[in-house]
Amino acid sequence: MGIPALIVSLTIVAFGTSAPELLISIKATLDGAPGIALGNVVGSNIANVLLVLGIPAMISALNTKDCHTERNFVYMMIATVVFVALAYTGQFGIWQGAILLALLAYVLLSAMKDALAHRKDSKSCGVDVDDLEGADPSMPGWKIAMFLILGLVGLPLGADILVDSATVIARTYGVSETVIGLTLVAVGTSLPELATTVMAAIRKQADVALGNVIGSNIFNLLAIIGVTTMVGTVPVDQSFLRFDLWVMLAASALVFPFVILKWNITRLWGLVLTLLYLAYVLVVIS
Repeated sequence: MGIPALIVSLTIVAFGTSAPELLISIKATLDGAPGIALGNVVGSNIANVLLVLGIPAMISALNTKDCHTERNFVYMMIATVVFVALAYTGQFGIWQGAILLALLAYVLLSAMKDALAHRKDSKSCGVDVDDLEGADPSMPGWKIAMFLILGLVGLPLGADILVDSATVIARTYGVSETVIGLTLVAVGTSLPELATTVMAAIRKQADVALGNVIGSNIFNLLAIIGVTTMVGTVPVDQSFLRFDLWVMLAASALVFPFVILKWNITRLWGLVLTLLYLAYVLVVIS
């Protein structure tokens, strides 16, 4: 359709890789395990920056000089700050969710305007359409439909199994549901982002890698908790206010030099980010 890879990664890819978080947060809230729901989102955003950027960078350094994700980075930081501020109200209910969904609508409309403008310019100038990671323009319609159906069936089944198993682990070993959500569930639901970003790094598509992380973080904060509040209230445990939300904010801010200052995400940076994530997990568990 003539839509650039960056915009696709910020929207379709980001939403697709955030779908597990959405279903798991809804399932956890309905099952009376809100600690998993909120921990899943906060932990996933931390993992997205530190782990999902860190591991691919250790495999293949990311050259960011041609990435143009500045505005979306600003959106991510605004979403993060608003999310933290709303958390201090003590819960995410209907009105907090409405604010998050309103911000999401603005971000999506902005992306749609950019996509339409790029498509118009590409057609008028005869520019070739960007190659998209994993895209096969010759894929027949029946195969597209099959993959969509398998995904739509598999996601809720996987969410159900993961939430039930995580709850059993928490109760069996005396670990809080919040800790399970921040670690086990968060890493599990961040695996699609990791797979996408590893492939983008191998193919030297730094814009897709950064766009996927930034887009997923925006969706996690605005869409997942925003939609989840429509099925139930998500209370905020004091441990989030003391530590985890601030780690999430700091992790998001770490993207600044790569997006704004155009620092390359070297293998050394990848190692640093990964070690920071391991340190965070150790602190949470202890």
